[in-house]
Amino acid sequence: MRSFNSLTSAFSVGLTCLLLPTLVGEEPKIGKPQTLDPIAKLQAEAAATNQATWGHWGPATDKYSSWTTHSNRLIPIYTFGWKLDSVCGENSIYRSPEKLTEVYGFLPTATVNPTADYCDQTDIYRLQQAAIAAGKKRIILFIFDGMDWQSTRAAAIAKTGEVQYDQGRGRGLAFQDYRGVETDFGAMVTSPHNNGTNVNVNKQTVLNPGGSTPGGYDVTRAGATAWAEFPDPLYPNASLESNNHAYTDSSSSATSMTSGIKTYNNGVNVDFSGREVVPLARVLQDDGFAVGVVTSVPISHATPAAAYASNVHRDDYQDLTRDMLGLPSIYHPGGLSGLDVIIGGGWGEPRDKDGAQGDNFVPGNRYLTSEDLAKIDRANGGKYVVAQRTHGRTGEDVLDEAVKQAIAGKHRLLGYFGVTGGHLPFRTADGRYDPVASIGNATTAKAEEYSRDDVAENVSLSRMAVSAVEVLDARSDRWWLMIEAGDVDWANHSNNIDNSIGAVLSGDEAFAELTQWIENHGGWDETCLFLTADHGHYLILDKPEALTGVSPTN
Repeated sequence: MRSFNSLTSAFSVGLTCLLLPTLVGEEPKIGKPQTLDPIAKLQAEAAATNQATWGHWGPATDKYSSWTTHSNRLIPIYTFGWKLDSVCGENSIYRSPEKLTEVYGFLPTATVNPTADYCDQTDIYRLQQAAIAAGKKRIILFIFDGMDWQSTRAAAIAKTGEVQYDQGRGRGLAFQDYRGVETDFGAMVTSPHNNGTNVNVNKQTVLNPGGSTPGGYDVTRAGATAWAEFPDPLYPNASLESNNHAYTDSSSSATSMTSGIKTYNNGVNVDFSGREVVPLARVLQDDGFAVGVVTSVPISHATPAAAYASNVHRDDYQDLTRDMLGLPSIYHPGGLSGLDVIIGGGWGEPRDKDGAQGDNFVPGNRYLTSEDLAKIDRANGGKYVVAQRTHGRTGEDVLDEAVKQAIAGKHRLLGYFGVTGGHLPFRTADGRYDPVASIGNATTAKAEEYSRDDVAENVSLSRMAVSAVEVLDARSDRWWLMIEAGDVDWANHSNNIDNSIGAVLSGDEAFAELTQWIENHGGWDETCLFLTADHGHYLILDKPEALTGVSPTN
């Protein structure tokens, strides 16, 4: 079996690039090479013409891009140290009108399926609860934001250089192949309570409970498996003239996984009417668990925020961050306890105005105000050792120093990194940091470009994840951690196959590093890892062999 790296290197002979050494001996590559690698070329050509015979995003088969957001397709689940029997197959809530009514608060139309093998997103919450009740002391919820079965397959093909499967769990990625502990594979529905709910962020109230489009999942129109073609291409993106079911956003889906309820799109740990629900991390923290969040995107974006915070709207970033750091917020004027560990992006994103955040928005960093950062820093008497992107220093050096300090004193840790946009630099399929053009709504978008400092002064998701478990483990022998590979979602929103593959591979490397850490620190007896996504997009691979790297044309 030839690796993707060996295949792409064959296309890169004689190319020049900028090389930047790092502390771990690797050489991340930035800047555009003279000749694009095969997958970058596929993306560049598709973005320029909005045509690609090898695949497309959206229901229009004659366009490379006709849909740039989420879809209501089944999402894969991989478990490690736990099984799915209690929620899938004959135990699926989708076989029972009574259980569906209990979860949704109403019986969704055309959703009962007597032969359903899939479970529901809220079952991820119940699986974590069951693992803890059974005595598991270390719980990891690993979310590849926006990674559906099709995105996973694309990355596996690119990594191995072969089209190895067309259904099922698949193989080629670390999380597909790992067998160091009992593992299971299944699929889940991600549809929310509703879409179209309006809120008042200043008053933290819901204005029209129930919204405009209810949730549900019609297997006859969306398919019975995660790899099935859509029987009705307009159904997954709610484009029908009638009888639509809402597709989820990240805040609703993350709330389902962390709090076990269905809520409206944009709600963070509140129910459909705006009433607070308490996420698992806060319950566990009250019971002595250390709790943390790691993300490759801004720390208070929807998915990481839902690990701990509450708000009627996901875009109230500064207040969500306050919840996460234990500061008084608009939803919790008395403040919460705050996460033990937060490592992610958001650094360097200034805004003078942000109407979505309400009247209490503070000009400056969009996600974390300078005043709040000063309050929580141990240097000023706060609770957190702070590691943030620092000019002239490698991100790994900055983070490692803070981790050592946090472990030595059993302190909390905040790691704050990023580039323009608030995320980590986007990695591409060949391991470089040199995205080519994206496409959205048939309009080619300029590719992001990174300086050598952008790469050197940031850290990988792998490094963030291992740093987090080390600090959590020093604070308690019982801990819960959410890890989010959030750049998968950003890539898929951009309809960028090169960025999408790179993001999945980056997250997959973090998984591999985590499993190695677990094996070296007590093994799996007291550990469970649940790996999934919060929703899918609308990628269709018509000729998956094009992603093997063998042919540079589409």
